[in-house]
Amino acid sequence: MTEPPDGAVSVTAPPPADTSSKPLSAQRVVPLRRPGRWIVTAVVLVVAAQIAHGLATNPFYQWDRFRYWFLRPTILDGLLITLQVTALSAVLGLLGGILLALGRLSGSPVLRAVSWTYTWLFRSVPLIVVLIFLYNFSALYRTVSLGVPFGPALVTFDESRLATDLAVAVVGLSLNEAAYASEVVRGGILSVDQGQHEAAAALGLPRGYQFTRIVFPQALRSITPNYVNQLIGLIKGTSLVFYVSLLDLFGSVQTMGSTYPGDIVPLLLVATVWYLILTSAVSVAQFYVERYFARGATRTLPPTPVQRARSGLAELRARLRREAAV
Repeated sequence: MTEPPDGAVSVTAPPPADTSSKPLSAQRVVPLRRPGRWIVTAVVLVVAAQIAHGLATNPFYQWDRFRYWFLRPTILDGLLITLQVTALSAVLGLLGGILLALGRLSGSPVLRAVSWTYTWLFRSVPLIVVLIFLYNFSALYRTVSLGVPFGPALVTFDESRLATDLAVAVVGLSLNEAAYASEVVRGGILSVDQGQHEAAAALGLPRGYQFTRIVFPQALRSITPNYVNQLIGLIKGTSLVFYVSLLDLFGSVQTMGSTYPGDIVPLLLVATVWYLILTSAVSVAQFYVERYFARGATRTLPPTPVQRARSGLAELRARLRREAAV
């Protein structure tokens, strides 16, 4: 130990505070202060409260008329048609998208070219143009026949009898949906690791078995969230079938709005709420489908809303017990 030089003042550091005498249970960890988060939260809550207050108190919305129209038979009939068109178009569009995706991934240049051309065409043309064109298809082709090219027709159909309003709406939406679904399915198939294809081929499995039991189930993890977005867009896209004389939910609202011009706003609110209910139901189904296909990809499945609520309540009880003990 060295002595300080002449004239220097020796300063001894104070001994460290003795924290061992304080019991560990009495030592409380102070959380990090986040004033910015609280300010933003308060602003959001104030804005949300103002919007809710405006919706509840503004007489322009006519909530009494909204309650009158919400479950009227004409609205429910239009809702049923919307569900029917959506279900048929979603199934047919997905099947068509799978075929187009397989064509894009095929080794045949003809299939690749035809699939690419179809996807390019229907993604470029607006849906309303497709529906109106199909609605007036009988003006171009009065009969549809199957037979030998440039030869005799074997089977002939009367286009005016086949092209009902429902058929036109389903065919138009399915053709448009297949073009977008093909890219979703193709992206999902390409997301599967190449080693899965090589392992299946090394086992000598048939190509169809490889796709249905190995590749496609894994691709569904990527396909599901993207295709659900397409399905939600399809639900809203059914509002265009009003222009081909099919009274779906939006068509019924438009018709009633023309008959009762004073109820246009509550009728539009009725359509808005029903579309919100339909898209919310699809979102709930998406969560459980994604959870089902995540079984082989994650160690623990994501909690359901009920499980999340239970865990939140358990954490809140534990926190209250800790604070009461202190």
